[in-house]
Amino acid sequence: MIAIGLDGFSRGWVAVTLDGERRDIAFPGDVSWLADQMFDRAAIDIPIGMTEDGDRGCDRLARAALRPHGSRVFGGARRWLWQDFTDPDQANAEASRRGQSKASRQLWHLGKKIIEVDSFIGANRQLDIRETHPELVFLRLNGDVPLLSKHEPAGLLRRCELLRNAGFAELDAWLTRRRIGTGAKADDVVDACAAALAARDSIRGLPCDPAPIDSHGLPMQIWF
Repeated sequence: MIAIGLDGFSRGWVAVTLDGERRDIAFPGDVSWLADQMFDRAAIDIPIGMTEDGDRGCDRLARAALRPHGSRVFGGARRWLWQDFTDPDQANAEASRRGQSKASRQLWHLGKKIIEVDSFIGANRQLDIRETHPELVFLRLNGDVPLLSKHEPAGLLRRCELLRNAGFAELDAWLTRRRIGTGAKADDVVDACAAALAARDSIRGLPCDPAPIDSHGLPMQIWF
């Protein structure tokens, strides 16, 4: 099985490919890079499937699973936020008018990538591309014991240890020689590795099948 995991960063995506014993990393500028790859399944750390008000059951379940670190999952993605508005304050004013929660600045700045993935998946429905959340993968790898933040040195170190135990012997080279100059951060590389494991090994989805389907026919389900 060939599995690909993707995590976004400012200049594009970190893409990790698992093909038997072969592991590779790439830094494509656009998610459409996937269209030229041979793979069986891909997993990506970005919302797939959205509701009109931004509330998704899979996000609520993921927050509960990650408790006491539920804030590591943020929801609220709505297509209309970015399709109808270019200014976050105007978008949030409309959200308030509709009686909906406002979009955080973090969510707003992810909008370009969310719409990029949404458009690509909509045009390539024959591809098996699933949503994942690296924190759920790391929780599984860590025996369901909560981890420190990946932004703390000890938290990032533990995630690297878990990935090495999962077979990523190349991780140190990826974090240094391969990453430097790309614009990707160390945690972007680590999260893409976790996404690749989700693509290859996923045995659980939130919620369990069948997944709710959004208005564009996309499942709203997080695999890990």
